[in-house]
Amino acid sequence: MPSETADVLAARYGTRLRVYATGTVMLGMISAVLTTTIVNVAIPDIMGAFGIGQDRAQWLATGALAAMTIGMLSNAWLVRSFGERRTFVGGLMLFTASLLVAGWSPNENVLIGARICQGAVAGIMQPLSMYVMFRVFPPNQRGMAMGFFGMSVILGPALGPTLGGILIDNFNWRYIFFAAVPATFSGMLLGSIFLPEREGTGKRPDFDFFGFGLLAAGISCLLLGLSNGQREGWDSNYVLSLLAIAISCAAGFVWWELRVKQPLVELRVLGNGQFSAAAVVAFIFGLGLFGTTYLVPLFVQLVQKYTPLAAGLLLMPGGLILGAFMPIAGYMSDRAPARPMIMAGLICFGVSSFMLGAVDANMSFWTIAWLVVLSRIGLALIKPSLNLAALRPLNAQQLTQGAGMINFARQLGGAFGVNALSVMLDRRTMLHSEAFTSTQSSDNYATAELLQQLESLLAQAGVSPDVQSAGALHYLGRVLQAQAYTAGFQDSFLLCGLIFTAALVPAWIMGMRRRRLPQPA
Repeated sequence: MPSETADVLAARYGTRLRVYATGTVMLGMISAVLTTTIVNVAIPDIMGAFGIGQDRAQWLATGALAAMTIGMLSNAWLVRSFGERRTFVGGLMLFTASLLVAGWSPNENVLIGARICQGAVAGIMQPLSMYVMFRVFPPNQRGMAMGFFGMSVILGPALGPTLGGILIDNFNWRYIFFAAVPATFSGMLLGSIFLPEREGTGKRPDFDFFGFGLLAAGISCLLLGLSNGQREGWDSNYVLSLLAIAISCAAGFVWWELRVKQPLVELRVLGNGQFSAAAVVAFIFGLGLFGTTYLVPLFVQLVQKYTPLAAGLLLMPGGLILGAFMPIAGYMSDRAPARPMIMAGLICFGVSSFMLGAVDANMSFWTIAWLVVLSRIGLALIKPSLNLAALRPLNAQQLTQGAGMINFARQLGGAFGVNALSVMLDRRTMLHSEAFTSTQSSDNYATAELLQQLESLLAQAGVSPDVQSAGALHYLGRVLQAQAYTAGFQDSFLLCGLIFTAALVPAWIMGMRRRRLPQPA
């Protein structure tokens, strides 16, 4: 039976192949990224189920994002070795198995391992989907294609928290992993029909296992060092050793990739000024985007005591606005310069983050929801324009590497952002807690009056005198901890605002150079 290559499928379906292929990869993408942020609304429940702290629970997000970052770089080799169809279908098979393992996980270690597997598959799917859409659409419609690609990347995380909240409120947190299984089966069926098989029967290219190992070790040690710094001490031998190994692996990775014949990452593609500036914007953008996506549902559940469903509903307006606006932004990116759209999107994100820096227990549901909507409008402006601006200066042979690199930069920023913001949240909360506690002395009239009122209320409730003082102090401690937690979140959101502001610099530089890389001989 002849191989169903791209030319064979194009002759069979004509222009309809654009719709079929786009729908297929979008379904696979939504399935793969659905659990990327759906787990954020379940973190408080998982922390309670396994008796773990926030520093350990954040690995449910960080581990998946780190694996996604590394998985993206294997996409080019997988496509060349096995073709788009086998890579797509095989990835979804592995993803389905990891969903079932996560849903039945007996402890947090198994759950984190399953999340890492899910992240690796999602990392393969993102550049693969971008590559498929870029190939089936003509050049004058590729901005729209990137809009659809961005919608498929975002719709899962945008709608996932709401779905997760419904499942948690009505069942439990384990069902959030079973929700994507029907979509993965549908994706496998459609992928086996509408995606092309491998073109050619020659020898498969060699895989850069050494470079892959250096990269995986470097990222893992960096994230482990950052996440353990607060607990072990930033000057401890353990943390310093991890950071030293991470730096050594990063230096070795760059040295190796510039010399190996078939590199895991074609670093020379960064020689193009426009592409390298876009990669910097993507890294900073990912850092702030995934960081805020992690912080918002965590804040409203831990500080404002929202249910998982309410936390998911808080993010739904932003998701719906994003889904509607993304294709429009893709259409605009075909007709407007990329730099103004990207900078406008970064400004939207920055304003949203700075305003979230004033959050407290009394900020209303709709105030937070509209700030999330503002950030999602910024995301819609950035996503297709950034992808298009990054890939336009590359030739056809560099598209696969370019697609992987730009997504790699964004996901690396996301993994680093969630990890760093989680560390900052813990550190700033501790510092604020110590500062607030130091003011609670016998000379503090307001504190003394509050304790007296609390003891009076406890006495009226029939509490024995020997427990009244302890009960009042316990309540005061919980109030101080809530205030410290709130201040920690405020500092974290303000940092995100500064990050998006800093991204304006490379976004401005991005439009200044438009030199194409030389065509290979």
